[in-house]
Amino acid sequence: MTRIIDGNAIASDIEADVQASVETLRDAGVQPGLATVLMSDDGASETYVSMKQQACDDLGIDGRHHEIDADAPADDLFDRIDDLNADESVHGILVQMPVPDHVEKRAVLERIDPEKDVDGFHPENVGRLVAGNARYKPCTPHGVQKILAAEGIETEGKEAVVVGRSDIVGKPMANLFIQYGDGGNATTTVCHSRTDDLAAKTREADILVAAAGVPEMIDGEMVKEGATVIDVGINRVDADTEKGYELVGDVDFESAKAKAGAITPVPGGVGPLTIAMLLYNTVKAASRQSGVGVDLA
Repeated sequence: MTRIIDGNAIASDIEADVQASVETLRDAGVQPGLATVLMSDDGASETYVSMKQQACDDLGIDGRHHEIDADAPADDLFDRIDDLNADESVHGILVQMPVPDHVEKRAVLERIDPEKDVDGFHPENVGRLVAGNARYKPCTPHGVQKILAAEGIETEGKEAVVVGRSDIVGKPMANLFIQYGDGGNATTTVCHSRTDDLAAKTREADILVAAAGVPEMIDGEMVKEGATVIDVGINRVDADTEKGYELVGDVDFESAKAKAGAITPVPGGVGPLTIAMLLYNTVKAASRQSGVGVDLA
């Protein structure tokens, strides 16, 4: 029987540890704080930020949301980031992507204080990750590691294939798989839009991570018998539903489930872990900046 991985349950366990660490910090007079910044009229981005703020409220983190008009000059965003960098009550800063075309994304990421970069996207933090000394692991790839650990799925010596090479998921995921230590030591292949005979590569995977942003591009014929399939994709496709759409992953769930040993659904798989690890990083940042130790696995 294929095991359907319950991301919500795994995220709940992590959030319980995060909440205990929040209480430890608060007992020491430190209130962990996360600032989210939105410079967009995109409805999906608004929803994502709202979910992150609600999660802060649920766990006792001081969530503060800042909105900047999408047509405002780029300096308005940079000035706000500077203010948050200087605010000692703010331990983590997240600028929701995408930003408008007139704002350079890389400049935004570089503007955030690396100690407050709880997404792990500042070049300094990327470098530390590659060097094997991560300050904050990017939330979604770290969440994938937590899923594998919770399910008892060993990575050492396994063939891991990552489909997608984004800075947010694909690249850091591959880097985590090849690191020494728990959750690493895998032989890792990164595939992308220019990969010849993608199916031949994915069929070699003991652990297959789909993170290309293409609805249901991975089907059962591309999955090795008994493989672990981790579907990072969240795609809206037209459907005869009340909303007029449904959410699907980068994996054709039904056909892949017939071959996989374990698989994450969409929704309810990787998604909950992304937010849980953001809160994890925020509490870790508060601990680092205050010098108050916490017990985070």
